[in-house]
Amino acid sequence: MSDPGCRIDVWLWRARFAKTRSLAAAMVENGAVRLTHHGSQTRLDKPSRSVHVGDRLMFALGGRLVELEVLALGERRGPAEEARALYVALTAEG
Repeated sequence: MSDPGCRIDVWLWRARFAKTRSLAAAMVENGAVRLTHHGSQTRLDKPSRSVHVGDRLMFALGGRLVELEVLALGERRGPAEEARALYVALTAEG
């Protein structure tokens, strides 16, 4: 049985890094998101690519570089507190 995954655009939307799924998809299509999966880093190019628990993501947001580790995939786009439980930041907030 394979590791469950979630579309990257859906995850970015659920984690509240994008206001809409289409904005999240545009981030991915513009090459702004890098995924590290099992030690291999790739620049994502399609919103349909999967993200898994334990993966690391890196992207620019609001003029700063965000690096995080995925802790959960989430079931819905919930309140901010629920969204923050989906990841742990690996970069210091500055």
